[in-house]
Amino acid sequence: MKNIILKYLLTALATLLLAGAALAGTAPNIVFIFADDLGYGDVHCLNPERGKIATPHLDQLAADGMIFTDAHTSSSVCTPSRYSLLTGRYNWRSKKQAGVLGGFSPALIPANRLTVASLLKSQGYKTAMIGKWHLGMNLPKGKGKQKVDWKGTIAGGPCALGFDYYFGITASLDMPPYIYVENDKFVGECTTIKEFHPRRKGPAHADLEAIDVLDDLAEKSVSYIKNQDGTQPFFTYIALPSPHTPIVPAKRWQGKSDMGPYGDFMMETDAFVGQVVQALDDAGVAENTVVIVSSDNGCSKAANIEGLQAKGHFPSAQFRGSKADLWDGGHRVPFIVRWPAKVKAGSTSDAIICLTDFVATSAELAGATLPDNAAEDSVSFLPALLGEKIQTNRKGIIHHSITGHFGYRETQWKLLLARGSGGWTAPREAQAKTSNLPKAQLYDMEADPGEKTNLYDTHPEIAERLLRQLTAYVDAGRSNDGPSTSNDVATIRLWKSEKKSKQ
Repeated sequence: MKNIILKYLLTALATLLLAGAALAGTAPNIVFIFADDLGYGDVHCLNPERGKIATPHLDQLAADGMIFTDAHTSSSVCTPSRYSLLTGRYNWRSKKQAGVLGGFSPALIPANRLTVASLLKSQGYKTAMIGKWHLGMNLPKGKGKQKVDWKGTIAGGPCALGFDYYFGITASLDMPPYIYVENDKFVGECTTIKEFHPRRKGPAHADLEAIDVLDDLAEKSVSYIKNQDGTQPFFTYIALPSPHTPIVPAKRWQGKSDMGPYGDFMMETDAFVGQVVQALDDAGVAENTVVIVSSDNGCSKAANIEGLQAKGHFPSAQFRGSKADLWDGGHRVPFIVRWPAKVKAGSTSDAIICLTDFVATSAELAGATLPDNAAEDSVSFLPALLGEKIQTNRKGIIHHSITGHFGYRETQWKLLLARGSGGWTAPREAQAKTSNLPKAQLYDMEADPGEKTNLYDTHPEIAERLLRQLTAYVDAGRSNDGPSTSNDVATIRLWKSEKKSKQ
């Protein structure tokens, strides 16, 4: 009798194991391509009337998958958006309340904070990151003027936060040190001084040139995909340094766009996406691979936006502002998803989503449950990919500018706690205050997507309701379903331009 029971239990266990293996085999690969300073209007299919730069690979990706037309970064600038993408948490809940980090900055994300990489790794995924980190690393201390041990071990970088493999640069390509990092080591040593930005001279590897970096990262990305053996699903996060400054298109791309260096660099960025997609197709894994392409914020003024507009190209499409701003040009970004096995080709979603939502979506794709102390601002958009309604009690999403000014979007209404752009576009805050503009802005984004008519004084009841909800989400330490928790700082000022905090 005991033998019969034992045999039954073993059979049942084997069945469960096989079922688990089968389920694991269906888990999709995930590839997230994160462009740098790519404006919503830079992708031709998103801006067909006023987009003059050819982006055939991005257009094809959209034709093969889904376009999200109302997708937003958590902030209108680099570092905070990357923090939110990887953690599922708004950046201003951390100690970084404004601005960005540099290439020598210490690690921003603590080792005990769950990231999308550590989550997927725990579910059996192979995880890799290639490209721009820009979230701080604890560089090994050395002697001399540079105070960096180029032969030492780096801590607090991607490999400490769930990535099995990393190859890339510490921050933006225009920030020293100008040297590659592989896993937790520098690739060689900085033996010279270079500047990929007029005001950012610093230590550099003798062989590293900005114009070669995109090609180097493409080679690494394609190689990684081709080397997967199919025994595990993989997650690859590819963070491009383009079309951010330095705007350095490779020689074969120079003059291709008729839009100057930025247009050429944009075309090269589009071709990079094409190489990654082709590698997936060639490897025979495209059918069950979720490919996402997005950007960390809107187009930068460094692209010479006025010059581009004079030639008929509008990087922010119909939206007001650009990188750094609270207006939608600062944080509404391209968001394209291809997943042939599940996502209907040529589909569109108008769901309001945020980069923070990537973590919860990845968890649902992998069949994982998020703990209460992680991804506090993340809501899965997987239902939208499947043509269904996103299930959440979250009422809206929060915006943030380079100077730390807050905004809040709920349905068609958008409240900005700033007199001006909150960023780099005129009027800046000092100018707006001198001009006696209202202390806040309220827009109906359905009727006025260009944010031209400020309704703050005429619809005080709506403004007050949005402010209450924003305040509640800030105070609760989270905006998704779950128990209240703590922010990393004791006080978060909502009204940055006013003498007294309203928080």
